[in-house]
Amino acid sequence: MNVSAIVIHEFGTPVEVVRVENIEVPPLDAEGAWVRVLASPINPADINVLEGKYPNRPELPGTPGMEGVGVVEKVGAEVKTLRVGDHVMLPHGLGCWREAAVIAEAEKLHVVPREVAVEQAAMLRVNPATALRMLRDFTTLAEGDFVIQNAANSAVGRLVIQIAKANGWRTISLVRRPELIEELRALGGDVVLLDNDEVKDQIKAATGGVPVKLALNCVGGDSALRLANALAPGGTLVTFGAMSRQPVRIPNGLLIFKDLRCRGFWITEWYRHASHAEESAMFAELFALAKRGLLHTPVERVYPLRDAVAAVKHAMQSQRGGKILFGAPEIAAQFSPQT
Repeated sequence: MNVSAIVIHEFGTPVEVVRVENIEVPPLDAEGAWVRVLASPINPADINVLEGKYPNRPELPGTPGMEGVGVVEKVGAEVKTLRVGDHVMLPHGLGCWREAAVIAEAEKLHVVPREVAVEQAAMLRVNPATALRMLRDFTTLAEGDFVIQNAANSAVGRLVIQIAKANGWRTISLVRRPELIEELRALGGDVVLLDNDEVKDQIKAATGGVPVKLALNCVGGDSALRLANALAPGGTLVTFGAMSRQPVRIPNGLLIFKDLRCRGFWITEWYRHASHAEESAMFAELFALAKRGLLHTPVERVYPLRDAVAAVKHAMQSQRGGKILFGAPEIAAQFSPQT
């Protein structure tokens, strides 16, 4: 059977390489499930995939899309843990910008509670998972502990603020533009400061001497060094992005006399090694936060697959009020400009 999908035959300028085509879907077997895709976001990493700049790329021709959510419409005879109508997280590496897919190992799918909105569920696998894993996996944070981050207005940065707030951890968020300070405070940021050379003393004053155990860096260069200087002895700097395209430079003295740890994080690598039980536990935590309204990513527009070029062009605009997604007709209609 054929379904519509966005297919790329080469890497290059994103709006020039995306095409909507029919692709063949394998038949449903006893252990599989037919899943209709409800929504899938366009993340910055997806744009990098289209450009051929991302480490994890589909074979060509291939279908992009790192995450999404779908609804189960058929199940194989041996599938016991899923029911028709269940909402499920699409598996990592599927290529989610498509109309539907047959999932071979259906019982490994994670069922999404109906209380979680479709568009929010579609965006849980990458950015919220990245924020949660970095907050949990590199040090043990107690209630009241501080976490510092740069580019705090990014998608991951905003989620770090929300997840930390829900767990009683305090955030120091560095941004480049003054108009973002009140916006991030309203989101729940405890301390929001401008990322400049004066910030060192401001951080000390804001924390009152409480040690900062964890720093999250997605910028690099001088900004990363400011994070490292703010860390307490034995603290950990986790790098997960390189927005400035400048390397992380840590002076020898910070490593020797403060015994700082410098680590990297990539959610794709985490999924590569995580067990099904570990994935389930993480999604259960994210679902719980989303159900309580404590985890939310704004959405600006949802496009049908047929509008692939317009959607990608919109996603590449720097000034937006939220994420851009592909969605099934009933989801796209909820976010059309007329609604």
